[in-house]
Parts: sequence; structure tokens; C-alpha cells
Amino acid sequence: MNKKTYGNDLWDIITKEAERLKSSDPELEDFLEKNIFSFDNLFDSVTDVLTNKLSDKEDSVSSLRELISKALSSKIIQLSIEEDINSVFEKDPACRYYYQPLLFFKGFQALQAHRVANYYWKKKIGTSLFIQSKVSELFNIDIHPAAKIGKGIMIDHASGLVIGETAEVGDDCSIFHGVSLGGIGSEVYDRHPKVGKNVLLAANSTILGNIKIGDNVKIGAGSVVINDIPENSTAVGVPARILKE
Repeated sequence: MNKKTYGNDLWDIITKEAERLKSSDPELEDFLEKNIFSFDNLFDSVTDVLTNKLSDKEDSVSSLRELISKALSSKIIQLSIEEDINSVFEKDPACRYYYQPLLFFKGFQALQAHRVANYYWKKKIGTSLFIQSKVSELFNIDIHPAAKIGKGIMIDHASGLVIGETAEVGDDCSIFHGVSLGGIGSEVYDRHPKVGKNVLLAANSTILGNIKIGDNVKIGAGSVVINDIPENSTAVGVPARILKE
């Protein structure tokens, strides 16, 4: 397991990696200057990456950047971003450099956009819904702004991911493409799953209703979960059955 890196140390690693990337791929110099070398810290870089991704039109760029920057000034969100990068680097064998999630992984970018949308959910609902809509349009990922997502999250590939309004995801979870945390249609408000810590939701798994997925659970690919799953379990199938505890 790699030692986690935070703060200036993390940003120093990213900038040094980017310098080596520029040397090997000089065609990327302008791209790297715009996204990394122009900034003194990770959070200003994330702000710019998200602004450029989400901007609807040229005259909205400045105001959107200010909104994102304000949200990313939250210490809780800053720690979450650092934990997310560490988690992707640690868990994803395709991630060999810390700059990769920041610049190239849409799961990471969509998650940070969600953190901004969630920050504004009770303050500026229109802004939250705008960000959700743009993320859905750009990345094929739909996370409701009210959903509660912990830190240290790896969202791998991410296409087709859906997380509903009252869903909760604990720290250190791994979520693969095609996962749905949805409702069953008969519940009115609190209608989405509550996922514990260090849970793995494999590709195209579907978890439905106001159910609880315990800590350290693994849900197999393509499984459909409609009942609580106790902690430290592995569940697979349609409907999902517990293989072991």
C-alpha cells in the first residue's frame, strides 16, 4: 500500500510529474501550462479544470470560476479531493501518476463537480442543478446534488453511473461503470441506498431502495441488490445472494 500524500507535498509531486511529461511530450506544453504550471496549489488547478469543462458559454466563465473556487475553499472538500487522488492512485492499476485523475479521469472530475454541486445544494439550487446537468451531458454520469458522498472515492471508468438524491456513500469506496444507486418507485423521500465504508460496487451492479450496504462489502458485477447486505460480506447474482461473510 502506498503512503498517502497531502498538501504541498502532493502538489509538488504532480508538478514534477508534469515536468517529466512535458519533456517526453512537448506537444502538451500549452495544455500543462494552462492546467498545472499556472497554479500554486492543487485546488486552483481543479477549479480551472472544472471551469473549463462546465462552462456553458464564454461570458459565464468568470462567475462559474468564482463559484467553484468558493466551494473548493472548504477544508472538508479540499481533504476529500486529496483523499480521492490518493485513492485512485492506490487502487487503480491504470493510474501510474498523480496527475492522471486531475487531468484525464472523468470519474474523478465528475466527483469533484458533484462536491461543488452538493456544496451549493441548499444555497443555490439552480447552480447545483446546472452543474449536475452539465456533468450528465459531458460525462454520462448522473449524481444528484443532494447525494452524500464520502472521501477517498475511486470512480473507475464511470460511464453510466447513477446516484440518486437520498443515496449515501461512505469513505474509501470503489465504484465502477454502470453502477446505479436507485429507488424502487414506491418510496417517496428517503428512497435510495446507504452504502458503508470501503465498499466495492463492481461494474453494472444495481442497488435499489432504502437499503443498507455494510462496511467492507463487495457487490459482484451485474448484481441486483434489493435487501440489506451485512458488513464484511460478498454478494452476487440477480437478485443478489450472500456468498460469504
